Order: sequence, then C-alpha cells, then structure tokens
Amino acid sequence: QVQLVESGGGLVQAGGSLRLSCAASGRTFSSYAVGWFRQAPGQEREFVAAINWSGGITSYADSGKGRFTISRDNAKNTVYLQMNSLKPEDTAVYYCAAGLYSTIVGLDPPEYWGQGTQVTVSS
Repeated sequence: QVQLVESGGGLVQAGGSLRLSCAASGRTFSSYAVGWFRQAPGQEREFVAAINWSGGITSYADSGKGRFTISRDNAKNTVYLQMNSLKPEDTAVYYCAAGLYSTIVGLDPPEYWGQGTQVTVSS
C-alpha cells in the first residue's frame, strides 16, 4: 500500500514558478513510477509528467515541455514537479499518482492517487 500527499500548490502570477511535492509512505515506493496529472474545472483530468522508478526515464505532456521538470528522491520518498513560466491555463488541481510506468503514461489509471493540490495562476 502506498499513500501519497501533495503539497506546494498556491497562487502565483503568470511567469512565476512553483515546486510541487508528492510525499509517499510505504516501503516499496521506490519501485513505482510516479506521474503528475491535473484537472481544471469542467475539464477532464490530463497527464502532465511521469518518471520511472529510478528517475532515469521521464515523459512530459506537450503543454509542459520546456517549462516543467519532474524529479524524484527515493531516499526521501518524494517526487517533485518544478513548474516555471507558469501560465493562467496551468490553473488546475494537480495530483500525483504511483503505479506501473505503463499505467502512468497509458490508458489504464495508476494504482495509487493523492488528494491533490490547487495551483492558481493569475494573469
């Protein structure tokens, strides 16, 4: 069993930066891939970024390429999402999820989800 808790969201002006954290409990966290997803009001949840268990493989949605960086520290059981050059359209609730890498980047949902953290970007 893995429990995930996101933090680091908040209100920021366009062009600003935020770093989201996803802290996990569970001895096997380092064996899971982790992804960040987001859901804006009235829209479906969408994939943002993924990282495999070792941190050696990452993947990004086109919307975040060049602006977002996903990383992990398995010693701290934490995954990060550094978001730079934020835009109003990045406003959403951001969720982290853990599971097989194929579920993070594929159609099947990952096994474990956090409760989300709100990111609001003002223009």
